[in-house]
Amino acid sequence: MIHLSRKRWTALLGVVLIVAVIIAWYVGPAAPAHAGDVVVDVKKGDFSVVVTTSGELQAQKFVSIQGPSNAQQAEVYQMKISSIVPEGTVVKEGDLVAQLDRSAIAAKLAEVSLALQKAEAQYTQAQLDSALNLSQAREEIHNLELALEEKRLAKEQSTYEAPTIRRQADIDLEKAQRALAQAKVDYKTKTGQAIAKMSEVSTEVERQRNKLKVVQAVTEAFTIRAPSAGMVIYVKEWNGKKKGTGSQVTPWDPVVATLPDLTHMESVTYVNEIDVRKVVVGQTTRISLDADPSKQLTGKVISVANVGEQRPNNDSKVFEVKVAVDQADTTLRPGMTTSNAINTLTLHDVLSVPLEAVVIQDSVPYVYRVSGARVVRQEVETGVMNDNEIVISRGLSGGDHVLLDPPAGKEKPPTENLPPADSRRAER
Repeated sequence: MIHLSRKRWTALLGVVLIVAVIIAWYVGPAAPAHAGDVVVDVKKGDFSVVVTTSGELQAQKFVSIQGPSNAQQAEVYQMKISSIVPEGTVVKEGDLVAQLDRSAIAAKLAEVSLALQKAEAQYTQAQLDSALNLSQAREEIHNLELALEEKRLAKEQSTYEAPTIRRQADIDLEKAQRALAQAKVDYKTKTGQAIAKMSEVSTEVERQRNKLKVVQAVTEAFTIRAPSAGMVIYVKEWNGKKKGTGSQVTPWDPVVATLPDLTHMESVTYVNEIDVRKVVVGQTTRISLDADPSKQLTGKVISVANVGEQRPNNDSKVFEVKVAVDQADTTLRPGMTTSNAINTLTLHDVLSVPLEAVVIQDSVPYVYRVSGARVVRQEVETGVMNDNEIVISRGLSGGDHVLLDPPAGKEKPPTENLPPADSRRAER
């Protein structure tokens, strides 16, 4: 029995040795893992591609606090803020917010007042001239009427005179009639001229009066008051600086500050031209505040600019992206700096490894797969990547281990290549 048992053990040991030789021949030699190499697990699960940017909070809705909106009509194009309440001041409707420098408008007010006085003097002069001219014309018509009457009497008295005297009386009467008729026509012309002249000077007077009203209204608007209750937030100029004391206000940009609706906030951020193609409206976003990193908010992308712009201190073109904050939080304030993590893509049940674990050689990606004490340079097929990891579509399995860096030993590990995609489909 013992002899038979030994034979069986001998046969079993032979079979094991044969299998080991076959496996060793099939797998081939592999480099041993170095003691100092960093080994990481191949992850299996959800994979997210996130675009992370910094932004700034602002209100989605706000009421503008404006300077004079009709300053252009008053021919005032540059106005300077002489004083303004501190940013963050809570005001009630009608409270004083800012004062504009009145030097420019004061000069314009004096100019328009002088022009109005001149127009009114011209109106009075035209009125007197018209009255005098028409009075003289009426006096002339009256004198011609008397002369016509004299010529008519003379004609009647010449009835029994010589024919030449009667003829002369007829001629004198006709001249008197024609002179009176011409005087009446001239009177109508002078009346029309007087009406036109008075209309002209009257229009100029009215124009100057309206201009004076506009300038006076603009002067009153140099004292800027809050249109409603809220917190005063300064607006930014074209160069990114906030408007304040000494800043210029123009008719084309009369806003000096805003009263934001703090219940609806958004983070305005700028995404570089490489990542902006990944960002679309509706993507979820995690928002954190630099002022309070422990506060985590959520939001959604509500707009992505179609045209890039060059921002200060930025070498490449960026695109404006707005993210609406889902939660209403009374601690949020416009101007707070935010960190926005925009989730542009999520894949489920996929394999991924750190970016450092993938080595590109001759445009072919490889990883160094660890199997026990052995290392194999494994060809892989990669997918999308994020800032830290990359998806492995083929070449690895869940539970595999890879080196974070190529092995430190001089011995090169053997390579295992992927089968062609066509052969994989044929096998299926």
